[in-house]
Amino acid sequence: MKQIYDLAGLFEDAQLGAVLGDGKTFVDCVARRPAQEIENEYRARKTTPGFDLKKFIEKNFELPPAAASGYESDKALSVEENVRRLWDVLTRPPAPESGSLLGLPFPYVVPGGRFREIYYWDSYFTMLGLREHGRAGLIGNMADNFAFLIEKYGHIPNGNRSYYLSRSQPPFFALIAELLAGLNGAEPVYRRYRAALEKEYSFWQAGADGLKPGEARRRAVRLPGGEQLNRYYDDSPAPRPESYAEDARLAAAAGRPAEQLYRDIRAGAESGWDFSSRWFSAGGGLATIRTTELVPVDLNCLLYTLEDTLAKAAGSAGDAAAAAGFGARAAARKAAVLKYCWNGAAGFFCDHDLVSGKPSGVISAAGLYPLFAGIADDAQAASAAAVVKELLLKPGGIVTTTTNTGQQWDAPNGWAPLQWIAVRGLENYGFCGLAGETARRWLSLNDRVFRETGKLMEKYNVEDLSRPAGGGEYPSQDGFGWTNGVYAALNKKYGT
Repeated sequence: MKQIYDLAGLFEDAQLGAVLGDGKTFVDCVARRPAQEIENEYRARKTTPGFDLKKFIEKNFELPPAAASGYESDKALSVEENVRRLWDVLTRPPAPESGSLLGLPFPYVVPGGRFREIYYWDSYFTMLGLREHGRAGLIGNMADNFAFLIEKYGHIPNGNRSYYLSRSQPPFFALIAELLAGLNGAEPVYRRYRAALEKEYSFWQAGADGLKPGEARRRAVRLPGGEQLNRYYDDSPAPRPESYAEDARLAAAAGRPAEQLYRDIRAGAESGWDFSSRWFSAGGGLATIRTTELVPVDLNCLLYTLEDTLAKAAGSAGDAAAAAGFGARAAARKAAVLKYCWNGAAGFFCDHDLVSGKPSGVISAAGLYPLFAGIADDAQAASAAAVVKELLLKPGGIVTTTTNTGQQWDAPNGWAPLQWIAVRGLENYGFCGLAGETARRWLSLNDRVFRETGKLMEKYNVEDLSRPAGGGEYPSQDGFGWTNGVYAALNKKYGT
């Protein structure tokens, strides 16, 4: 079926002209009749006097619901109680396929705001709150939706939209399975999701066979010592349909091959960190993005967890050979992460730069994933905790990076998932005081903003608590799924 972004003339004119404002709005529309008929009429009429493109779109397409739900929080109630109420506001029924929306068989939770569909890595952090509030059935529904997507498409896309199908997001499905295992028992959960977990692993490993040291193919990388790790990637070297105007204009001004720029932009979107100085050339801006030249420390920690979970699932099924195989892969990945991503000079974990052959110098909250995954040694963990104290812990929690570039995944912004990774990682190595201080600062900031606005936000300014977060390709969103989930989970242990 032809999608809106397949209609070259109408789509390009509408997006470059920002006819509907946010570029995501148009690709979320649903055609009222066959898309090619609409395109043909547009080509015939667009040069006629008085033609109004916005009215033409509104006549021929059903626009998505406005971001605002009409829901208003009750500031007389606690944040916790408002989060409990928000789950029903953010829950959507099973979705039939419609326009760019990929159908899902079970209910699911959306983040909120302009994000009207399920998102992959958001959902794990959302589930943390659902667990605290006794919504295990909804967690199971969402996990079953992800298994459905893997079975149908071979991976979990960025979100359930057709324009996201060329990429995934940070692979948290193993952690979702482990979360469910804690609720429902390991054996039935592993049995239910083992095939889906294996298929997701195959997606990330596609292209790994036959790689020689120094080579990369799709998401697989072979390091100089023969070790195999992974990177973020996207299978399409074209502008993102939902951000077509931004990408096309950037490419026109960047002075570099457009296809590689688009590939790196899309890989940055797959990382979830869209966008950050983490992915840029030193001192450069978005036009220098080089995501595919980096081996991300967080991605490889998550794939270590996936391998470890697959080993446990195989062992639970009595498949000793598969358990040993995945256990060996996990051990090899752990050793490779420690070898290539530990920056001894900085005393912190960083992404590995494939061009320089060394860890990058970017200090970011992603460097706490080895603590979260439990693969750092005690000395590395102690050094990382010292870096947290010195560079990353701010009045409102953990800052994303130490650099302020105007991008949303840089200073001064803090994000809910990174607070959880930091707190849990520090707890894993006994730095409970620092973990608690991080959690309490984050909870206090969430409480403050809620008292002032009645909203829980997608991201926060953790450096200047009097100012909102900023940056990014769209206004800061409220709702907000993963903030709600992390707040509820941290509040249970660290709330006052």
